[in-house]
Amino acid sequence: MIIVHMTVNGNPIEVGVGDEETLLETLRQRLGLTGTKQGCDLGDCGSCTVLLDGKPVLSCLTLAADAEGHEITTIEGLAQGEDLHPVQRAFHEAGAVQCGFCTPGMVLTAKALLDTNPNPDREAIKGALSGNLCRCTGYVKIVNAVEIAAKVYPHDRVEGV
Repeated sequence: MIIVHMTVNGNPIEVGVGDEETLLETLRQRLGLTGTKQGCDLGDCGSCTVLLDGKPVLSCLTLAADAEGHEITTIEGLAQGEDLHPVQRAFHEAGAVQCGFCTPGMVLTAKALLDTNPNPDREAIKGALSGNLCRCTGYVKIVNAVEIAAKVYPHDRVEGV
């Protein structure tokens, strides 16, 4: 067992993890944050995407021990109480949520894109989301949702702007 210190959704935590335990396992099983979905366990589907220091990572391929000293954001960390994050709200408004399994990873990936690129074109959005698979849609509503979010996204959150 290794003790890992990290910040999860703004809260500093200390958690014991196994040597080969993934960040996905720690989030879901030890911390009860089940919004991060367990999909392929191979890094192919993106359903386990979380933000590590603001960048999307596949938590099924990231060792929990490697999160030492880092900030992790899961889907549970985006809304402020009842107030949805702009990307979450845009997904809802655009009808981009179907079964919902891919949605947490898509939303977090879109947030990371908008944090670095406040005005992405459709190709940039598609490129950013290319590692996140959805079995329910043709991605049109998902891309539309990111475009909607970009129009209302707080530009003071955008790095380098």
